[in-house]
Amino acid sequence: MLTHKQIWNAIDRLADKRGLTPSGLSRAAGLDPTTFNRSKREGPNGKLRWPSTESIAKVLEATGISMDVFVGLMDPSGNRRYSTRYVPLIGFAQAGDRGFFDDGGFPAGAGWDEVAFPEIGDENAYALEISGDSMLPVYRDGDVIIVAPSSSVRRGDRVVVKTNDGEVMAKVMARQSARRIELHSLNPEYDNRTLELGEVAWIARILWASQ
Repeated sequence: MLTHKQIWNAIDRLADKRGLTPSGLSRAAGLDPTTFNRSKREGPNGKLRWPSTESIAKVLEATGISMDVFVGLMDPSGNRRYSTRYVPLIGFAQAGDRGFFDDGGFPAGAGWDEVAFPEIGDENAYALEISGDSMLPVYRDGDVIIVAPSSSVRRGDRVVVKTNDGEVMAKVMARQSARRIELHSLNPEYDNRTLELGEVAWIARILWASQ
């Protein structure tokens, strides 16, 4: 599994390789200058803060480096090797069809297109290609998100939900009770949703967005 320290090490080393401070790297990526400051890496109560997937994606785009190179920067000594594996790539339209997933929300069958991604400790992880505008401005048409169906879901997590009727949506988990879940939309033009648990086929947490 990737750790908090490894991710921040990679950001610091990338900034250094470009002759920048963490603030300068933030500016180069079009982010708030304080995004990567050390003061942002831990809250007042000691809780660790992680950089968002969107901020890292913007840094990769601004610097022109690949995900593999970024992962290689996670250990300053360069002694540790990180493996990359291929995960199934599924379109949102396919995700809504019957037969593409088992009851646990794991891709079924074989012959999928694949994308390379660092090993994240979830052998069931897969990629979904976004289509349409319902997830703007966070996810755009053509973006790829990495989904981990084995990971636990908590309030505030971005998730992919599939209903028993075949509807697939990316939302924010706002609340979950013994009977229903409340989902907030990423795009303010789309309504929030409340679903009875009996309506839900599966829920999977979004770990990464490649934008």
